[in-house]
Amino acid sequence: MNAGRTARERARAELTEEIKGAARRQLATVGAEALSLRAVSRELGMVSSALYRYFPSRDDLLTALIIDAYDALGTAAESAAGGDDLLAEWVAIYAAVRDWARAHPHEYALIYGSPISGYKAPQTTVEPAIRVPLLLLGLLQRAQVSGQLAPPVDAPEPSGLLAQQIEVLVTLAPEVPPAVLLRTMITWTQLFGMISFELFGQLVGSMDPADEFFESTSREMAAFVGLR
Repeated sequence: MNAGRTARERARAELTEEIKGAARRQLATVGAEALSLRAVSRELGMVSSALYRYFPSRDDLLTALIIDAYDALGTAAESAAGGDDLLAEWVAIYAAVRDWARAHPHEYALIYGSPISGYKAPQTTVEPAIRVPLLLLGLLQRAQVSGQLAPPVDAPEPSGLLAQQIEVLVTLAPEVPPAVLLRTMITWTQLFGMISFELFGQLVGSMDPADEFFESTSREMAAFVGLR
């Protein structure tokens, strides 16, 4: 009986992955807005009622794809972490994030592109979504403790509402000065803004190809937060 249940669970897991694979192919052809459970079921030769037992709605399927994309990105970034040279690690994380985005442009667009009409991401997407910023915060925490972080003297201390918002980051990296935490948020948004510019064709005619521009900027951002 236990073996039978295990086989059923394995079969369910395999079919779940097949469904998500078909959905990712839809992302590449019609985009997230037009993602359709019926089209996925047709591709797999399933009746739609059977597919609904795996994903009751389009939003459930989107959520699964979003979590997978964030986790894949987080894994790629984390694979670049490690070592004693924290500046080199910072640059490597930037490069790993860019490499993943270029290899998976449609999944990148799913999580960092235009919002999907009528879709509201549930709380379950938050933890996967913050893996990259947590990685950068952890690096700066290590840099502060090891004396490799020198906060720029001109970095203003956040105040008012901004100071309250930064408090969330203080709990995650208590050794890092608030002014550096604010700059970390700036570098995080800059990283994905730069990748979006490249993927969505905004650098054509200027910084294209963007390899040297990207590496130079990653080092500039490291200096911006005081990493040495």
